[in-house]
Amino acid sequence: MSESTEEEKAAAALAVLVDQLSAASRRSRQDAAHDIESIARVSPERLTPHVGKLIEALGRPEAQTRWEVLSALSEMVQVDANAVADAFEGAESSLFDEGSATVRLAAFRFLARLGATGARMSDEAWPLLDEAVQCYHGDPEYRDMLACLLDFAHGELSEATSHALAARVGFDAENGRGYIRSFSEQIAAALAR
Repeated sequence: MSESTEEEKAAAALAVLVDQLSAASRRSRQDAAHDIESIARVSPERLTPHVGKLIEALGRPEAQTRWEVLSALSEMVQVDANAVADAFEGAESSLFDEGSATVRLAAFRFLARLGATGARMSDEAWPLLDEAVQCYHGDPEYRDMLACLLDFAHGELSEATSHALAARVGFDAENGRGYIRSFSEQIAAALAR
């Protein structure tokens, strides 16, 4: 069998999998999202033709579908940030999901990665990230949010966003304890570079 035939079969199988994100069955949607997230970790570029359907899946009622799709979209940022930028609104809604810390964290990670791709995107993402940092300070997912903020701080931020982030972590860098202080110090140091 030729290589192009194998590629065509793989592309067709992926299209069927992505279509399962809109299946009537919650379980089918969750299984599909799980498989898509696994693909994104290895080959995020394969999902670029399906970005519209991934973004649509951010409106599904079950948390698992949303967090796994957000995770896939986060991986795709590295390949084509412009292609996934339309997921911003769905990620914003997920960032303040009252029922799932995992969804909130996945949305935070996506917005931080997208925001790190350039000055304009950093200015769009920062107000949401800032609000989330204030809302979830000390919550179980907060440590992971700080890790995402550290990655964000290493990105291509605007001067205004860089200053605002430095101001946000300044108090904890000087007065915080444990991981909060450690991450805050690292973020401040990254911004000072």
